[in-house]
Amino acid sequence: METVLDKEKVEEVLGMIRPALQRDGGDILLMGLEGAIVKVRLTGACSGCPSSTYTLKLGVERHLKAMIPEIEEVITV
Repeated sequence: METVLDKEKVEEVLGMIRPALQRDGGDILLMGLEGAIVKVRLTGACSGCPSSTYTLKLGVERHLKAMIPEIEEVITV
C-alpha cells in the first residue's frame, strides 16, 4: 500500500522550518507530494546557495522526518 502524506501536516512542519530560512534571506515552498516523497523548492538566498544541499538534507529533511516518520525523502524540484 502506497504511503499518502497529509499535505496540511507537511505544510505545518515547513512553517516551523521557514523562519530559519527566512532569517538567511531564503524560503521554502511545498511543490507537491508523491507517495512518501516531499517535493520542495528553495527560493531566495537558498536557491543556488552552495549550502543548499546541506540545508535540505540535514535541516529540512531531518526535521520533516522527525515530525512525520512516513516521509522517505525530501527532494528539490
